[in-house]
Amino acid sequence: MSEILNKNRLDALRKLSAQLSVQFTNINLLHQALTHTSYANECKNSTIMHNERLEFLGDAVLDLVVSEYLFRRLANLPEGELTKARAVVVCEPSLARCSAKLGIGEYLFLGKGEDSSGGRERTSILADSFEAIIGAIYLDSGFETAAGFVLKQLQTDLLVVERGEYVKDYKTLLQEVVQKNIDSKIIYEIIEESGPDHHKMFKVAVVVNTKQLGIGLGKSKKEAEQLAANQALIQLKIISD
Repeated sequence: MSEILNKNRLDALRKLSAQLSVQFTNINLLHQALTHTSYANECKNSTIMHNERLEFLGDAVLDLVVSEYLFRRLANLPEGELTKARAVVVCEPSLARCSAKLGIGEYLFLGKGEDSSGGRERTSILADSFEAIIGAIYLDSGFETAAGFVLKQLQTDLLVVERGEYVKDYKTLLQEVVQKNIDSKIIYEIIEESGPDHHKMFKVAVVVNTKQLGIGLGKSKKEAEQLAANQALIQLKIISD
C-alpha cells in the first residue's frame, strides 16, 4: 500500500483526519477504510486491501455504542422499542448523511466504473465507508475514541430518538433493514378485499425475496401495508411483538 500513499494522498488523509477530529497513528487504516472493493478489483496490485473487513468491524462497534447509549438514556423503553430506536439511528441513510457531511466522498478510492456512475454520492457506499472509518478508529485508538466519534457524528439522530420524535413508520424501517442487502426486494401484495365499497377491508402480504414475512389487515391499503411490515419486522426480530 505504500506506493499508493504518496505525498498528495498522505496530505489528503491528514486533512480528513483533522476533519474527523481523530489523530491516526497508523494512517494506512484510514486509507484502507476509504478504499472501495471496485478499486481493489481493478488494480493489478493484489496487496491492496479494500474496506469490507473494516466495515464489518465498524458495524459491530457502531451497534454496541448506540445500544449502550440508548440503554442508559432511555431506561423506560422495552427491548423492542430500543431495537427499533437503534435501527432508526444506524440506518443506511443516517450514516450516509454523516459521511456526506464530513466530505468522505471526495477521499474515496473507487474503480473507474463506480466513480463515473456517481459512486461518491451513493448512499450505500457512503454509509459503508462511515462504518469502515469507525472500524479503523477502533483498531488505531481503541473503543473509547471510536465511541466518542460515533456519539459526536450521530448526536442529532440520537437526540431525535431520545425525545421520542422518530417516525414510527414500519414500512420505512423495513425498507432500511432490507436495504442492507442490495439484492433484496420488498413487494406488497393485496391478497384479499372484502366488505362494501364504503367499508372495505384489505388483507396485504409483504414479500421479501419471494418469502412472505407478514400479513396485515386494515381499512385501507396503506394501513394494511404498515401492519404487514410490522409483522415482518417481528419475524426478522428487529422489533418485539
